[in-house]
Amino acid sequence: MIGSSLARAARNRLAGYARRLLRGATPPPRNKHLWSIGIYTGASPLTLAADPTIPCPVLTREQVTDVPASFVADPFLVRAGGTWQMFFEVLNRRNGRGEIGLATSDDLVHWHYRQIVLAEPFHLSYPHVFEWEGDHWMIPETHKTRTVRLYRATHYPLEWRLVHTLMSGERFADSTLFRHADRWWLFTETSPVMKHDTLRLYSADDLTGRWTEHPSSPIVAGNAHTARPAGRVVATSRGLLRFAQDCAPRYGLSVNAFEITQLTADTYEERPVADNPILRASGAGWNAAGMHHLDAHEVASGRWVAAVDGWFAATSAQVRGEA
Repeated sequence: MIGSSLARAARNRLAGYARRLLRGATPPPRNKHLWSIGIYTGASPLTLAADPTIPCPVLTREQVTDVPASFVADPFLVRAGGTWQMFFEVLNRRNGRGEIGLATSDDLVHWHYRQIVLAEPFHLSYPHVFEWEGDHWMIPETHKTRTVRLYRATHYPLEWRLVHTLMSGERFADSTLFRHADRWWLFTETSPVMKHDTLRLYSADDLTGRWTEHPSSPIVAGNAHTARPAGRVVATSRGLLRFAQDCAPRYGLSVNAFEITQLTADTYEERPVADNPILRASGAGWNAAGMHHLDAHEVASGRWVAAVDGWFAATSAQVRGEA
């Protein structure tokens, strides 16, 4: 009986594969994304590029020492005195979940991996870290819990504690918080089936207060080229800039930028910048196939530094560390 069931299942799989071939469909690609992290510089967040004085990538999975890592991605920077701190996703190969790692650098060139600073019984990524009223806070992506969770550093930068759930009930992805006009704002992608095509906007008077959806939300609907956040919102001389991943025809291809031209409690308007995409695949090396994140900081007038990530196509065995 067991043997006949297995044979029947095998025949069904073969029949399904044959039907897809007859329809002209191809089997799913076997290649996976193998992500690493780099540092780019430029005169503005819109003109970032590889810096000849900073070899890329600056951080790879091989530098992670406390868990077996499949890749590192989604970097966010904090500058404390003369030291840069980078928080990022580490995909733990042992449990298949993302965890939040920390690395530090005094010169942006040489990075010292420290440790995993936050792990939960569910997947974490996109560790949006920011400072407010003398404390450090983090909103990592926790879409599998259908919540937006706020953590505060109890012993910065190594220890973090959940202090509040900002919102619940949706599949919130890559939530991106910023302060504007004495109010908190939050972009988040909410496609329930991971199409990466729906961007919503919320706001609140207080960080832990009541969050309400903007009248113009969803800001993006049905467009995977422009919806999913790709890093911190930044203020420049030309106004606020929003960054978005291009996730079509596949996830993690490039980064587009949008100028927010109007943002009030009742109105929202934006326009794409002329040079989109501002980050894209290089065609070779660590970011050969795509890039999908940047965290930009102004370090001097006319000089910006950003942590970015990129990927190349690897086999499943390579991602598992078997090849």
